[in-house]
Amino acid sequence: MAVSPLQALTLAGQSIWADQISRSMLDSGELARRVSRQHITGVTSNPSIFAAAITKSADYDAEMARLIGEGLDPEETYAELITRDITDACDVLRAVHRESGGADGFVSVEVSPELAADTAATVAEAREWVKRVSRPNLLVKVPATLQGIPAIRRLTGEGISVNVTLIFSLQRYREVMDAYLSGLEDFSAVGGNLREVASVASFFVSRVDTEVDRRLEDDGGAEALALRGKAAIANAQAAYGEFLSAFSGSRWDRLAEQGARIQQPLWASTSTKNPAYSDTLYVDTLVSPHTVNTLPLSTIEAYADHGSPRPSIFGPEEIALARTLLEQMESVGIDYQDVVETLEAEGVQKFADSFRELQSHIEAKYAELS
Repeated sequence: MAVSPLQALTLAGQSIWADQISRSMLDSGELARRVSRQHITGVTSNPSIFAAAITKSADYDAEMARLIGEGLDPEETYAELITRDITDACDVLRAVHRESGGADGFVSVEVSPELAADTAATVAEAREWVKRVSRPNLLVKVPATLQGIPAIRRLTGEGISVNVTLIFSLQRYREVMDAYLSGLEDFSAVGGNLREVASVASFFVSRVDTEVDRRLEDDGGAEALALRGKAAIANAQAAYGEFLSAFSGSRWDRLAEQGARIQQPLWASTSTKNPAYSDTLYVDTLVSPHTVNTLPLSTIEAYADHGSPRPSIFGPEEIALARTLLEQMESVGIDYQDVVETLEAEGVQKFADSFRELQSHIEAKYAELS
């Protein structure tokens, strides 16, 4: 039997997760069908995804009316709506989680982006999500802000599985991995079962090209323009090199002997923003073992249609070239640190805006029905 493009990614050691969730996907059985037919083994969500699902359809109106009628306030209504979707998605993927021995089949829910600068509040809300959903295949998303780093360690140290989101910087990624490893060491010190803890580190991709390409075009020189469309892939491939270094050696070996799981690199923001680039650019170039690629439905369909059934796996040579290319970016005036700081701030702001949009929508519905 011929291998499909999506199945080929799985055979190459990469998990494909859907970067979308909605009530209609769950109630219609669409998510279950994608799991069985398209080798989808996980789901991610964020405030923008939920804002689109809830504000741009009537799928949630009846449930909102019921919850409001039962006396729930807007904040409680929001939590109930999200909890139902996340819990149902966890149940759809429970078999994947079980059959993979707890290595795959996860669903992610994000703490409020308005808490991105508050470590203690992030930890408290993450604990609440674990209680609400109460499923072993839940990942709580925590942003990789300066204040998020200690939250990652604290939550991991409590045995809570975390999806670290909004990673742009290689240095910040090193801090993320160190926080995870330190959290595992903390959990081990109190007798925790390390096999029960999972984590992914979500390295954002296409947004890097969007920002760097704009700066290269502002430069306008031939050398600068020749580098367009290359920064995001180089950044991700260099990050994979950091992953290989962090999850090897004596520190990791001690944890692995206790059953610890690697923190898988996850490629996020993988839809192509520039129509001049291939619609599968950030899939074709980022295939390597132990990775996750989380794709919007449009990119899943594109890859299923014309992705390669024999994907090219990148390795040491590509990682070395990626590091060289990032140095070239600096040589033509691209300030890497400024790029990643800009993208992190914009990422937190975009999610916060979506979160507030969703809250406003629920508050309007509350006023209408009260």
